[in-house]
Amino acid sequence: MSVGHRVSSDHQLARLLQIGVVLEEVVEARAYHHYQSLADEDRELDEEIEELLEHAAEESAEHRERLESVIGELDAESIPFEDIETLVEAQYGKTKPDDFDGVLYDQLCNEETAYKFYDDLIEAIEASDAQFSVDRERLVGLLSEIREEEAEGVEAVTKIMETRE
Repeated sequence: MSVGHRVSSDHQLARLLQIGVVLEEVVEARAYHHYQSLADEDRELDEEIEELLEHAAEESAEHRERLESVIGELDAESIPFEDIETLVEAQYGKTKPDDFDGVLYDQLCNEETAYKFYDDLIEAIEASDAQFSVDRERLVGLLSEIREEEAEGVEAVTKIMETRE
């Protein structure tokens, strides 16, 4: 998902943060979906994967709340949810993994996509000389924390995948 080179206004920043909110909603929904689909198939749930999916859903919900808080502080009109959802949905297919490896691969893609989004957003904010109605340093700090948590998610999924080879 391309963020662009610079963030030039509160309106653009709000739109990008809303994309982050929807992205987090997608990650959360997919983690719950994978968990439920495995349970519905009466498969013995792997404790490590169960914990991974639960953590991913909880973390995404927390990220969403943090982003929504910043959006509320911005001096910008909100973009209709449906418009943002369409942008995010275009990036995600409706996959239904057939096995644990499929779940892990999907979760890895989700974590990597979120990491890349936040990395690009931080870069675009840092490249901008625009004045925002929120403190830039606090904003970059928040986004950096979220990006780091996404990087930890990538590492966690990768570690599980490596132990199953």
